[in-house]
Amino acid sequence: MAVSTTTAPTSNFSFSSSHSISRLSLFQLFTLHKKTSFLYTKNSRKRRCGDGGVRCMVIKSSAAEAIKTKKQNGYKLQTLTSWLLKQEQDGVIESELTIVISSISMACKQIASLVQRAGISKLIGGQGAVNVQGEDQKKLDVVSNEVFSNCLRSNGRTGIIASEEEDVPVAVEESYYGNYIVVFDPLDGSSNIDAAVSTGSIFGIYSPNDDCLSLVDLEDTTTLDNVEQRCIVNVCQPGNNLLAAGYCMYSSSVIFVLTLGKGVFSFTLDPMFGEFILTQENIQIPKAGKMYAFNEGNYQLWDDRLKEYIDHLKEPGPNCKPYSARYIGSLVGDFHRTLLYGGIYGYPRDKKSRNGKLRLLYECAPMSFIVEQAGGKGSDGQQRILDIQPVEIHQRVPLYIGSTEEVEKLEKYLS
Repeated sequence: MAVSTTTAPTSNFSFSSSHSISRLSLFQLFTLHKKTSFLYTKNSRKRRCGDGGVRCMVIKSSAAEAIKTKKQNGYKLQTLTSWLLKQEQDGVIESELTIVISSISMACKQIASLVQRAGISKLIGGQGAVNVQGEDQKKLDVVSNEVFSNCLRSNGRTGIIASEEEDVPVAVEESYYGNYIVVFDPLDGSSNIDAAVSTGSIFGIYSPNDDCLSLVDLEDTTTLDNVEQRCIVNVCQPGNNLLAAGYCMYSSSVIFVLTLGKGVFSFTLDPMFGEFILTQENIQIPKAGKMYAFNEGNYQLWDDRLKEYIDHLKEPGPNCKPYSARYIGSLVGDFHRTLLYGGIYGYPRDKKSRNGKLRLLYECAPMSFIVEQAGGKGSDGQQRILDIQPVEIHQRVPLYIGSTEEVEKLEKYLS
């Protein structure tokens, strides 16, 4: 029985026809509409049209809503800020820590801009000075350290900052109420700046500690020397105490990698919005890999057991292929590749540097915290990096970091 064209308002129709509707004139479409009638059947949701030759099928409202939702999700972006607020709502971190991490991300954005414009802004080349490590400072080392320090000072939540470029940790005078301890390497791999090779910033955040600031009298500056000494003691914490750690890599993309102790997450800077956007969740490093990153220029200075290990990697394996050597000379760049593809990164001790060259507080501990959260391992060749109790602010240790199986294999050679 033919019925009128009154249909349920929530119905959605998909049309198919042997005629090309786009080729019909307005008058023909009107005529087609007038001729069309629908056949209703109780046991079927199909509706058949008459003379127009157009067949219609009702799409269930739930399916239509799913399509609509899918389209909306395609445009949904989660920024670092919104992600941090979600972690705060879920009780993973406190609001104070959210502010500290946000200020670090702001510092990274500024440094990224400086790195990209280094040649134009005449920031390439040396500063003409050496840092506390006895290393020649690049112009961007100094500028990046100032940017990082200023962002941490101004957030009102940081109590102590310790930089690889500074002699001693500093109690933040702008806010004695902030207790978080932040350690950082403002520009790792700065020797690569002039060649526009990947560089990065590394940071770690330790638990609030009132002891360092308990003796501060704002009206008595003579106590600041004592406070400085207590700051040094409080900064020297093992990596097991880290609340959060991360790095920002300045390369073809600006990538901010972060862990809060519950997985590793990666954010990419969108230059259109000026925001870090979540791009990878719960990163897991492969259990094994076929790449190694060592500076083999120092091969003759290494321990014989380490040489034996490296020689083993060069031998063809079961698949008749040796390991592939990949070395950038920037810890952040080499580590990021290892994190994604698996393998091992190493900076061993040698005859020139009896304890290696990488700093425990500013580089080794934060990176080891990240790799363990991703299912990997960080070691000095004998013990877990995060178990080492620092005895000096700028203490150096050997570092072997990457896939669990690869690091354990190296430990067997060095044992």
